[in-house]
Amino acid sequence: MEFFRISRDIPFMRHALVFNVISLLTFIAAIVFLSVKGLNLGVDFRGGTVIEVNYGHAVDFGRLRAALDKLGLGSEASAQSFGASDTALIRLPLQQGVSSAQLSDRVMTALKADDPAATQRRVEFVGPQVGKELYQNGALALLLVSFGIVIYLALRFEWRFAVAAIVANLHDVVIILGFFAFFHWEFSLPVLAAVLAVLGYSVNESVVIADRIRENFRKMRKATVTHVIDSAITSTLSRTIITHGCTLLMVLSIFFFGGESLHYFSLALAIGICFGIYSSALVMASLVMWLGVSREDLVRPDRNRGMAGDKILP
Repeated sequence: MEFFRISRDIPFMRHALVFNVISLLTFIAAIVFLSVKGLNLGVDFRGGTVIEVNYGHAVDFGRLRAALDKLGLGSEASAQSFGASDTALIRLPLQQGVSSAQLSDRVMTALKADDPAATQRRVEFVGPQVGKELYQNGALALLLVSFGIVIYLALRFEWRFAVAAIVANLHDVVIILGFFAFFHWEFSLPVLAAVLAVLGYSVNESVVIADRIRENFRKMRKATVTHVIDSAITSTLSRTIITHGCTLLMVLSIFFFGGESLHYFSLALAIGICFGIYSSALVMASLVMWLGVSREDLVRPDRNRGMAGDKILP
């Protein structure tokens, strides 16, 4: 479906070097932020205490956070809506010399003093060892997904597309992590899920553009590689705007109305979608061109007919 059609091909590849330089600079900046600042790992990864509290009425999070601040638990203590408007989920970092039971009793005493309707539903303790395992398993999942993407693209298209796509998509992942490191946003399991979702989402766009490039090589037999790629990106531009625009609207609605529990999840998705469009259309395609893809790599003639249906003359 197309809402509009662009009659003339946009010369994207004329500025391929600029796109690659911008990508390289942002990638290096993200690596520097990750190395210098590091990720602000949440309770899921570092360990801590999670308390679910029910009030029987809509939670006043201003009062709740004020009561937590009086306990001096640090700026990393957080409270968010959980499931319903009358339930709050409180995440507390590890406290030296204080057990999970002692910490939960201390918190509940303060909350009951502020509002007698507060009742504790459950308390869970996440140890630092469990958090370390979650962090390692998350990194392993990211590695396996990347490896699977490379194999898929290499089998479906050609090794140049596999290399270009995985570089472009890992660029998106590193950029997201760089944002979280620079602004010191909390990196939790939902954010990790968003990063993995972005990786798969970007691959989908890369596959669409790669498929159109292969199709153009078959139809545009006298065109240069640059012209073929420009035509492929331009012809998918309407689809890209519709698809990613609708997806971004949905993600932004989660960001603004989904509450604190989905705040960083939706933020990571929004960043990933924006950079995913850029990397799939411009970074991946330009890398394929730099790697020297040609018509012979994607369109193989058979014994009786030449390339793209041309007869072989005796």
